Amino acid sequence: MAILDITMPGEDGLSLARFLRESTDTAIIMLTAADAVVDRIVGLESGADDYMSKPMDLRELLARVRAVLRRSRGRGEPPAASQDEIPFGRCRLNVAQRKLIDAGGGEVKLTAMEFDLLKAFAEHPNRVLSRDQLLDLAHHRRWDPFDRSIDILISRIRRKIEPDPSKPSVIKTVHGIGYVFSPGE
Repeated sequence: MAILDITMPGEDGLSLARFLRESTDTAIIMLTAADAVVDRIVGLESGADDYMSKPMDLRELLARVRAVLRRSRGRGEPPAASQDEIPFGRCRLNVAQRKLIDAGGGEVKLTAMEFDLLKAFAEHPNRVLSRDQLLDLAHHRRWDPFDRSIDILISRIRRKIEPDPSKPSVIKTVHGIGYVFSPGE
């Protein structure tokens, strides 16, 4: 996600938006004081997914960022979850059958919320995901600062997939930020 202004030092935001659109799948929001209709048209035609004029309300900016991220999820390379089975520690997640399979081939019981959380991690390997992002991806709801349900779910999942849940190597905590799924370890 990139938030660009038209008037930036060095290269202007419009040419940067064109470059990002041509070379990446980065979601782009133009946030600028240029608020004429022609400015908005040029910004959107340069590759921006959304265009906002300053001054703006921070809550509206946050809502637009979330909307652009929701729309841009389908871009780029297919998520890891398109594979038949994704390794999760000592287990494998079968997305099509919504099952977690242990090393011996037996099914590990999961709640629907645990499965959705594992699937969200599988779709975003090696990326730090905040609690807010995990709630949005796995439970399709907004984050409440006092909501610890993600932490509780991750603790339960770790007991099922980690060789040593007290020293997690598959779903790691990134203190002050969130969690990261490391499939290669």
